[in-house]
Amino acid sequence: MKLKLGYVTISDIRFGDKTCISGDVLYVNKNELEKLLTEDDRITSLELDIARPGEEVRMIPVKDVIEPRVKLDGKNGVFPGFMSKVNTVGYGETLALKGAAVVTCGSVVGFQEGIIDMSGQGAEYTPYSKTNNLVLNVVVKQDIERHEKEECIRMAGLKTAKYIGETAENVKPDYTEDYETPAFVSGCNMYKGLPRVAYVYQLQSQGLMHDTYVYGVDAKKILPTFIYPTEIMDGAVVSGNCVSACDKNTTYAHMNNPIIKELYARHGKELNFVGVILTNENVTLADKERSSEYTSKLVEMMNLDGVIISEEGFGNPDTDLIMNCKKLEGKGIKTVLVTDEYAGRDGASQSLADADSLADAVVTCGNANEVITLPPMKKVIGNPKAADTIAGGFDGSLREDGSIEAELQVITGSTSEIGFTNLSVAGY
Repeated sequence: MKLKLGYVTISDIRFGDKTCISGDVLYVNKNELEKLLTEDDRITSLELDIARPGEEVRMIPVKDVIEPRVKLDGKNGVFPGFMSKVNTVGYGETLALKGAAVVTCGSVVGFQEGIIDMSGQGAEYTPYSKTNNLVLNVVVKQDIERHEKEECIRMAGLKTAKYIGETAENVKPDYTEDYETPAFVSGCNMYKGLPRVAYVYQLQSQGLMHDTYVYGVDAKKILPTFIYPTEIMDGAVVSGNCVSACDKNTTYAHMNNPIIKELYARHGKELNFVGVILTNENVTLADKERSSEYTSKLVEMMNLDGVIISEEGFGNPDTDLIMNCKKLEGKGIKTVLVTDEYAGRDGASQSLADADSLADAVVTCGNANEVITLPPMKKVIGNPKAADTIAGGFDGSLREDGSIEAELQVITGSTSEIGFTNLSVAGY
């Protein structure tokens, strides 16, 4: 399966009379977009705004971030199962508006959304301070169930990303990248002598308000399954969960997963990247056993030498991570785990809720309990009072001058467990 990704560079977003791309500027017809989104009568009010890199702007509480894209084959569309028919994606040509993003704001569950600052210390921790963001601040009816509120805001974001992405349909991309994974059997037989490696991609699926979608299906309903990496890059996986902001995999992060891109970069040189196994993170022990057993079986059937395993969230999902590790290592299959840490504000506590001596190759994406201070911003999109209640904040986090003292976990993507983050360390 071969995917050509073309990138149309966007250096600014402005409101205008027509939604289009002119040069490297994206213009958005505000009235037209508002009309499209408020066709959903569950939306009681909607504010559209723009946040640019370097501006003294704060977005809170952030729900999701999405990269606008359009497929050019005329048959398939973006975000299958939501914005288009459930046709297989991951091949053909797709254009992405690189440098632009759709950010959805709106209180859903009240404590597991996040903060994006476009300048100051907070901007250093999130990759979304570098994108030009079209922000949707959505207020929905209060008499509907929480899961409907989440769905309403999620769909508004996807509709907007599709609407904007279509502006690139007749625009020549500034540059392109080609990604290809051959059919499984032939792929496994390539590059004799190189280790066969796959990526075990754990998706957050711990129940209501903690779900991720695969071709529109709630991931908690699936058994672990093999999927082409290009399908994930092409919008087959959509975020719909409310885990702590720091390690939430946004839809944008799924489409730009750096583990997948790095495996492609090393393919045929250091390893043979044969594909991705999607698995879920469950609540009950029986479900965890089922998914880890099935994942282990798939890896063994594929005759792999090693896998990289990433998780989403912390605490309960740590058990899924370690369970997958133990079963694979027990079969002689090497694992590398990618996670973040909740090691206490002093960094002295146990980092994960579960552990095992077989987990001897672990990449950390940072300590989410680290306390930081965010400076006041001239403009706040959303509700600044959410700082006192979102995960990582506390009563009094929001100070009178508008600054915020909170744990790093309040910042969207700050300790992303797929490495879609700005944190790094110097060599020892």
